[in-house]
Amino acid sequence: MRFDTAIVGATLLTGDAAVPVVRDGVLGFAGNRIAFAGPRAHLPDAIPASRVIEAAGRLVTPGFVNVHTHAVLSLMRGVALDMGFAPAYTRGVPRGHDITEDEAVALARLGALEALTFGSTVMVDSYVHAHVTLPAMAALGLRVWSCTRFHDVDFTRVHEGVWRHDPAIGDACIAATLDLMKAQEGANNGRTHVTLAPHAPDTCSDALLTKVAGLARETGATIWTHLSQSRLENQVISERSGCTPTQLLERVGLLTDKLIAAHCIYLTDDDIARLAASGMTVAHVPKGNATGGAMAPTPKLKQAGARIALATDNLTQDMTEAMRWSLAVARLQIGSVSDEWQPRDAFAMATQAGAAALGRGHELGKLRPGYLADCVVFDFRHPHLTPLIDPLGTLVHDACGRDVEHVFVDGRQVVVDGEPMFADASNIRAEAQRAAEALWARAGAKA
Repeated sequence: MRFDTAIVGATLLTGDAAVPVVRDGVLGFAGNRIAFAGPRAHLPDAIPASRVIEAAGRLVTPGFVNVHTHAVLSLMRGVALDMGFAPAYTRGVPRGHDITEDEAVALARLGALEALTFGSTVMVDSYVHAHVTLPAMAALGLRVWSCTRFHDVDFTRVHEGVWRHDPAIGDACIAATLDLMKAQEGANNGRTHVTLAPHAPDTCSDALLTKVAGLARETGATIWTHLSQSRLENQVISERSGCTPTQLLERVGLLTDKLIAAHCIYLTDDDIARLAASGMTVAHVPKGNATGGAMAPTPKLKQAGARIALATDNLTQDMTEAMRWSLAVARLQIGSVSDEWQPRDAFAMATQAGAAALGRGHELGKLRPGYLADCVVFDFRHPHLTPLIDPLGTLVHDACGRDVEHVFVDGRQVVVDGEPMFADASNIRAEAQRAAEALWARAGAKA
């Protein structure tokens, strides 16, 4: 046994139920796969590796899988939290159709930089100009599933409360996605993938949703959407289609195990039963929902057997923080600390559940031999992470993205000492700042 890289002396949180924690461990990579994940004592005194990283005082986890993001909407930082609703439905803010390709790339790179340096090795992203933002994000070293959002509503009127659908808009979205699949599926050494991204039931007509379901069956692609994210969405679908948004997705053929649907806040008990039976994945955004004054009914969803994975949406791309919020949101609804909602559950939602949602549960989300060598090294040599009695509990309750020291994707180091290996963080920040300022200036002038 010989490793290209070995991380030595750290505590490993493997995500493997058989051996969930390994103290004084070694994580060894051969090529882009994990070759060894176990105690230091099981190897010779001289570690058989071309490169050895001494990691005493560190905690190593699988890379986080963030199943619902809008990297470009980093432009809403410090603003969207206090608007009370999503940007697409709100007056006086920059809109997707106003963003140029260059601005989209600048802002997407900022979102990807934040996600990567905070420990996400996978992002599932959608917004505008995916043909340029997808490769730009992947260039930082991430695995990215992405697509330009599908819709046939006229987004120039939605913020005015007008839902006017035009089939030509939806057809153009489908054509652009098919082109994107040809160009980007499996590119960047297999790190880029294309999803089908109908924005939401209210912004897609029944006819477009039916077309997307057919395309999903033809391509086998993952489907990404929002679902029951607002009472307004539920009202629009009730008046338009005579059912709940969940029932509509089932009717058109989208409620399958290929679906990842974000938020899922305003669900009926019937909706919950249908979601659980379908095998789809709820993309839980605990912080974003809570700061908007809402909570997804995750205890009911889990009790029904629904699959739940974690996401950050367009807020701070900190999956460690999302784990913490997911516990708090569930416990507030239950009214107590429960064995059903413990750090192990939050950790699984941030890793294994996301990998399974993408059909990659057999090779992502765990530190296990044969799995892809995606991992995060947290520096636990800090007062707020001391004493280290329960590594998983301390990670979920006390750590944050800024504690990430190193990140590896495919066995390749992409973050070192908190800084990206394949990008200039200062330039990314400066370009994103200029793009955001220009967009807000144009939005202000238009308003």
